[in-house]
Amino acid sequence: MRGLLVRLLYALGLPAVLVAVWWVASEGSTDVYRPPLRTILTAFPDVWTADRWRGDVLPSVLRLLAGYALAAGAGIALGTLIGSHRRVRAVCEPVLEFLRAVPPPVLVPVIMLFAGIGDTMKIMVIACGCVWPVLLNTVEGVRAVDPVAAETARSYGITGAARLRDVVLPSAGPQIFAGLRQALSIGIILMVISEMFAASNGLGFTIVQFQRGFAIPGMWTGILLLGLLGFVLSLLFQLAERRVLGWYHGLRATTRRSP
Repeated sequence: MRGLLVRLLYALGLPAVLVAVWWVASEGSTDVYRPPLRTILTAFPDVWTADRWRGDVLPSVLRLLAGYALAAGAGIALGTLIGSHRRVRAVCEPVLEFLRAVPPPVLVPVIMLFAGIGDTMKIMVIACGCVWPVLLNTVEGVRAVDPVAAETARSYGITGAARLRDVVLPSAGPQIFAGLRQALSIGIILMVISEMFAASNGLGFTIVQFQRGFAIPGMWTGILLLGLLGFVLSLLFQLAERRVLGWYHGLRATTRRSP
């Protein structure tokens, strides 16, 4: 119980301080573009009604999850293939470096030409941006598989899918999850950007509409909601990571305790 309270204090302490500073610093503000935090929080329940949650927040989250899942599957599969074969890696590496250097937002007009302006375009934008950290971290994780474990598996005749399942992916797991964590943050950014182009709903679309209509408190509530969404998704990701990589975190904790 004490450990849980300490973790909660670490997790919520700094945000609470920042909110308090924002509240005090903005309390006397008369600037229409920087309203007091009290005004923003008061407007929050009026802006984000049940209908708006169904019409804007839910579609955004579903697009994010679809694009993220697509990027995770493609990134892990391709990263495992490239990381496992030296020749494939030598052929693909220059192309991967070139494609990684292209900012995903500039691909929006190109993707619109092929996928239209519907949900498919937005999902593809998210996937195209999220795939790179997953793919590159998977490649590095697969390359760094313990040679002793690999040789032991070979000696026992563990090959093919069994070797991939029992040796390669568990060993590369921490690196893969590092890429998945990076991809989640990128996905939220691209979700908003994709909804600013030819959209009719979504968080990005709604925030822009508030800005264009000079509904500044509503715009700020959308920004706060995006931050809260990112925070919740990060917590859920940490829970999933702890569950999948429990052996890894246990090993690290044991290593830190040992003299």
